Amino acid sequence: MFQPIDWRNVQFGDGFLGERVRVNREATIPAVWRHTKATGRADAFKLAWREGAEPRPHQFWDSDVAKWIEAAAYDLAIQPNPETEAVIDGLVDDMAAAQMPDGYLNSFFQQVCPDQRWKNLRDMHELYCAGHLMEAAVAYFQGTGKRAFLEVMCRYADCIERTFGTGEGQLPGYPGHEEIELALVKLHAATGEERYRRLAAYFVNQRGQQPNYFAEEAKRRGEKPRDTYENAQAHVPAREQATAEGHSVRACYFYAGMADVARIENDQALAGACRKIWRNITRRRMYVTGGVGSSFQGERFTVDYDLPNETSYAETCAQIALVFFASRMLRLEAKAEYADVMELALYNSVLSGVSLDGERIFYVNPHAYFPAGYRFDPRGPRLVGVRPEWHGCACCPSNLARLFASLGGYLYGVGGDRLYLHLYASSSAECVWAGADCRFSVATDYPFGGAIRVRLDQVPPASAKLCLRLPGWARNYKVLVNGGEVCGKLVEGYLTLERVWRAGDEVELSLPMPVEQIEAHPAVRHDVGRVALKRGPLVYCFEAADNGPDLNQLVLAPSPEFHLVQTEIAGLPVPVILAPGEREDAAAWDGELYRPLGWSRTHPVQLTAIPYFMWANRGDGEMLLWLRRA
Repeated sequence: MFQPIDWRNVQFGDGFLGERVRVNREATIPAVWRHTKATGRADAFKLAWREGAEPRPHQFWDSDVAKWIEAAAYDLAIQPNPETEAVIDGLVDDMAAAQMPDGYLNSFFQQVCPDQRWKNLRDMHELYCAGHLMEAAVAYFQGTGKRAFLEVMCRYADCIERTFGTGEGQLPGYPGHEEIELALVKLHAATGEERYRRLAAYFVNQRGQQPNYFAEEAKRRGEKPRDTYENAQAHVPAREQATAEGHSVRACYFYAGMADVARIENDQALAGACRKIWRNITRRRMYVTGGVGSSFQGERFTVDYDLPNETSYAETCAQIALVFFASRMLRLEAKAEYADVMELALYNSVLSGVSLDGERIFYVNPHAYFPAGYRFDPRGPRLVGVRPEWHGCACCPSNLARLFASLGGYLYGVGGDRLYLHLYASSSAECVWAGADCRFSVATDYPFGGAIRVRLDQVPPASAKLCLRLPGWARNYKVLVNGGEVCGKLVEGYLTLERVWRAGDEVELSLPMPVEQIEAHPAVRHDVGRVALKRGPLVYCFEAADNGPDLNQLVLAPSPEFHLVQTEIAGLPVPVILAPGEREDAAAWDGELYRPLGWSRTHPVQLTAIPYFMWANRGDGEMLLWLRRA
């Protein structure tokens, strides 16, 4: 196990991720706040709502406010902003004034239905909102040193700890929408309070026990219990779960919480369940982009190999939750496979959720899109090919904002005499490595290029290990130390270089990035006879803006020769892939719907593929990820 290098000790440079973090700071966080304020969410804690007034508070609102505070708090530690800090202090004052004497705090229940407190954990998100508020309070304390928000949330956590459990007079319940498990682990780390660690473990271990709490709760409300509770991951206890089930955001939050509890409790049985679920997700239920949650119906995982493209859901929050799960598994055991998936999701299915200017957000991330096509959404029609500025269910915008604001905490880790580099980005960091204060920097054009240079500016006095992740996509590599080629030892996907380091030492890692054709498992019926293009960590797709309409009429040539061309999309320089292909001549069908095989005609075309995360930045046009092959 290792500790991530604190996000406050990591500074991004001018590279790709640094630019995304800058856009997040300058565009996404302010945009989220504007909408949070305009929709009434920001004023909910004033408790000024009266029956019949609009907007009516919603059960999710507290979480939306909390995630924005968390995002802003991460940023305040890197770039102080007195105006933003004053806004948050005002929100904290509202919360402190609204908090009930026993510590309870929820703007929806306190105003709209005060007699329903803790009556419907399955659906009503009380504990979910509490968890997000706790995470925000920890981030604000870490970012500014101010304790007022933290103290408010400790009082709320104490209230929850008194309420839930298996003791006399307690409710043996747990959240319908998981999140508080992660938050309590953070709260424990920030305060040292053991009760919060035990409460996190309780919520993980109690889930799915019999009699099922959600069924008993429904009976008390006079409702008929549901037949299954897979959608809330409450169908069986955590240790018996082996497949990813139900609502994909809830699920991945829960799995991340399981991994956190397994680590802090040294619970090997729980860790084993995490590994089983991880294998099921990454080997049978994950898109090539790292997307998860394939079904519109229930926003959920379905069955093995069911990965439709045009109707894929892949909610942005679910991809973020998968990053959380991967990062927790990585802390549990330093294996590159976890960082590989973290990277895959981050560069593809997470980044696709936000426009390049940072102002617009996808809720749904399809893997094929046709504007005139039929798209089923049980909650009604929505724009998919053009990212909206805001959503009625606004979980994704603030979630994206907080992830990118905290991104520095995902890059590096230290454990004893080992310094791990998980993700490659131009940056500098300070840490304690092998018991000594150290500094290092990374320069790279990743993810568009595979040249990575690490400079060690302050090093341990004794021998220490530098562990460089070799991505799973890398077919070969070359590593130099001060210009001389070295071998190193490969341990769980990390190239480990051990030596007595000197200040000024430079390590150069070269990862060739050829274009590869990727095929899916034959059980993925949606992709049979098709290929996806991948270069390094980036999955590519085809847009009508480059290739014209009717993308399914395109066929990739056999044994194609790929060429890279530098261009700009929405002002961002990017290498696009050019490849030879064919386009079927639809006009030659003369109005026929069917005819014998072999009568069709094609003509040669040049195909252009762009990184998947960049699609839908040039208007509402077709997109296709899996292309027919000759």
